[in-house]
Amino acid sequence: MSQFSGPDPQVAANSGWDEPPARKGFFTDTSICIGCKACEVACKEWNGVPADDIAGLNLLGSSYDNTGALGASTWRHVAFIEQPKQLGTQTMGAAHTPTGPAATDALNRAADDALSGDRSLLGTDSTAVSLGMPSTTLPGATDPEGRRTDFRWLMESDVCKHCTHAACLDVCPTGSLFRTEFGTVVVQDEICNGCGYCVPACPFGVIDRRIGDKNTTKNVGIAQKCTLCYDRISAGHEPACAQACPTKSIQFGDLDELRTRAAARVEALHDNGYPEARLYLEDPDDGIGGGGAFFLLLDQPEVYGLPPDPVVTTHDLPAMWRRAGVAAVGLLAAAAAAFAGSR
Repeated sequence: MSQFSGPDPQVAANSGWDEPPARKGFFTDTSICIGCKACEVACKEWNGVPADDIAGLNLLGSSYDNTGALGASTWRHVAFIEQPKQLGTQTMGAAHTPTGPAATDALNRAADDALSGDRSLLGTDSTAVSLGMPSTTLPGATDPEGRRTDFRWLMESDVCKHCTHAACLDVCPTGSLFRTEFGTVVVQDEICNGCGYCVPACPFGVIDRRIGDKNTTKNVGIAQKCTLCYDRISAGHEPACAQACPTKSIQFGDLDELRTRAAARVEALHDNGYPEARLYLEDPDDGIGGGGAFFLLLDQPEVYGLPPDPVVTTHDLPAMWRRAGVAAVGLLAAAAAAFAGSR
């Protein structure tokens, strides 16, 4: 078995730990995530993660989300995805109903236009003003008969996957990234030199170097990501995000037990009319050897901005080195033959 691919049930032991405990991880059940972002706040508070200098508290304009993606200053990110479709077999209760009486429609249209900056229907200045808000449309506005359209919200609390085969760890030249006894992957701030090799190596775009003012922000220029609260689980506590989650969408525990629990949850959802429910990164035979953090999704991974079939970026390194060695030997043989011929 190559060290860069395939299942590795003894990942901590193979990293040099003697008699390590059971591998720990996250199971994130997006079907019960309510998008409250308590996990984001708890993560920042416990780990001292600063505000994101790029997003800050500004709405993005494309979503009600205000962080956008994982990064050096966003270790937990709750994605908001709005889709014009039903969730499983549920009935919204508003399908094919009219948008309301004419007077109500007029007020709704005026308010809707105001959100886009056009205040002419309100009887005030008609100059369009950008309010920095996502554009909205009335229910049924796109239907020629004015009927309401159904839609659903998908929420997903994303995090570092703590891959079984972690390319970020493989390419780190200083050893600042290491595998813990719990099978998780952690950055040691005092060793990282900020080279950034780990950034393009991650197939999920998780890890990044922190930006900001060095006088006011810690670890600027250093690679940063989720540690799965290594300090907390070492002391027998669950990670801050899992403890703060009010619906237990984020579940922490022994990875094997979480996989069993997740399989039962998917089966229950299928039985209750949600055939699109699926697990993501729970399979040890996938391209990263399975994730230490895996997810229950209600649609294709691409809908959530996740790669559908991720592969560790160092997967082909052994074959590449073998080919390079063969090429080097061939060049040396050719050079030796040319030298001998010249004599």
